[in-house]
Amino acid sequence: MSRVYPPVSLIGAPTDVGAGDRGARLGPEALRIAGLGEALVARGVDVLDRGNLDGPRNPWQPPHDGYRHINEVVAWNRLVMDAVYAELKGGRMPILLGGDHCLGLGSITGVARHCRENGRKLRVLWLDAHADFNTSQVTPSGNIHGMPVACLCGIGPRELTHLGGDGPAITPDVVRQIGIRSVDQGEKRLVKEHGLEVYDMRYIDEVGMKRTMEAALADMDEDTHLHVSFDVDFLDPSIAPGVGTTVPGGPNYREAQLVMEMIADSGRLASLDIVELNPVIDTRNVTGELSVDLVESLFGKSTLMRD
Repeated sequence: MSRVYPPVSLIGAPTDVGAGDRGARLGPEALRIAGLGEALVARGVDVLDRGNLDGPRNPWQPPHDGYRHINEVVAWNRLVMDAVYAELKGGRMPILLGGDHCLGLGSITGVARHCRENGRKLRVLWLDAHADFNTSQVTPSGNIHGMPVACLCGIGPRELTHLGGDGPAITPDVVRQIGIRSVDQGEKRLVKEHGLEVYDMRYIDEVGMKRTMEAALADMDEDTHLHVSFDVDFLDPSIAPGVGTTVPGGPNYREAQLVMEMIADSGRLASLDIVELNPVIDTRNVTGELSVDLVESLFGKSTLMRD
């Protein structure tokens, strides 16, 4: 039986304000050009493209007090938070087209608010080569795209940890990180201290992607809102070269498809980020097209001859 998906809204957030390379701000257009909207429509999904949010330009400055572009990052994440929340409130599934991964902060803050107001549990799958659990003390670069999970959990400057109001958006126990293979030394300590659940590439190599995903998707019920934050650098750079922070040894095409198919099978997907696609360093939009292909699998396109 094929699933019926809620209507979807595409929200472009064209900024690389949290990144160390320029170019992720072109990601939303690369995803559109690769046919994301049309691919979902072909799967029977009602799609509205809300166009792009309009936030501050990237000033391209060095870090100030350990953080680069914090005012611009806050402004963009407020816009994203409000847009994502509005779509959920209106009964639509937001798909955020990034932009760099600092935007996961605004997106998940908006999702968390919606969950709190509706008495729903939240599960966040963070598909990424990096844990993104840095602080200004740990990272010399000050690039905030390496910090959103820490900020969501209350670690970082107040403007980011309290983006949605009274306190941090989430606690570490709602997050499952998959595909991690690049973690700074100080960041490792923080991840362990806060009990973040991480399925790194070593774990995936040892037990396989199927068992990894079964563990990451365990204990969800119909009251669980599943948010997927998909950083394109999750994928092995041999298949996805169009990201600023490539790390060798990521999931291959088939493993990535299995991840998406098992998320689809869970029937819980309710919001999605697609971030860090940088067409400037891509090859003929191959990474954009692969991202669209994988999102189709999130919406039930299966390579398997199964009912």
